[in-house]
Amino acid sequence: MMESFIKKYLFIVGVVLLGISNIYAIEIKNLSVAVDVAGKQRMYTQRMLKDYAMIGLENPFGNPKEDLKQIMFDFEDHLNALIEFNKDKDTDVSLQKVKEMWKGIKASLQDPPSKEQAGKMQEDLEALLKQANEAVGLFAKQTGKESGKIINISGRQRMLSQRMASLYMLKVWGVDDPKFKDKMSKTMELFKTSHAVLKKSDMNTDEINTLLSKVERAFMFFEIMNKSNSKFIPALIYKKSNEILKNMNTVTGLYASQEK
Repeated sequence: MMESFIKKYLFIVGVVLLGISNIYAIEIKNLSVAVDVAGKQRMYTQRMLKDYAMIGLENPFGNPKEDLKQIMFDFEDHLNALIEFNKDKDTDVSLQKVKEMWKGIKASLQDPPSKEQAGKMQEDLEALLKQANEAVGLFAKQTGKESGKIINISGRQRMLSQRMASLYMLKVWGVDDPKFKDKMSKTMELFKTSHAVLKKSDMNTDEINTLLSKVERAFMFFEIMNKSNSKFIPALIYKKSNEILKNMNTVTGLYASQEK
């Protein structure tokens, strides 16, 4: 009788687990939310690189080891949720490319960070960023609305905040990147012009405008730093980039919430 009970219990557990196999930590209700979530994937590529460099620097500020683990989990979870939600063929092709690229990068991120491998890691995450960016654009196109573009631009600001930080982290670590100045200049210019577009958006509310002003003040730190020859403290870079990330994440969510 006990054996029969155990078999029945295991069967029920199996059915329950099967039922929740496609439940993800993120819930995607509509295309606007999909643009927001897909946009986070771009940001995650640069945040992982930032954490990788911080671990390599043996700097514990912000607990980069735990942050990296969490971001790796979120990247995969969100990717699977996007694939599950999506019904567009071209977008699916793009997402499957992201999934394939992620397999190798995920394995490399589980190895201890090294300065020798940092350049390769940067290149791989750069490629993943570009592919993820394509997927965001396709989701934004699916919305068929101007709002999709604004959510896309706003979400990209999150990525740019982490990109600025990761580039500086690698420089502080001593990783030689001959294209550093060019990458940083282009990143900052794109952030600045995108911010100007957002400030003029008809979707702005008083809350959004307040947050955009805070972001503008935090961005000034990077502008000052870019003109200085001094070496800046990694913890300060980490802190300021996360201030921008937090506020732009809220802004992007507020834009997305306007679409039901």
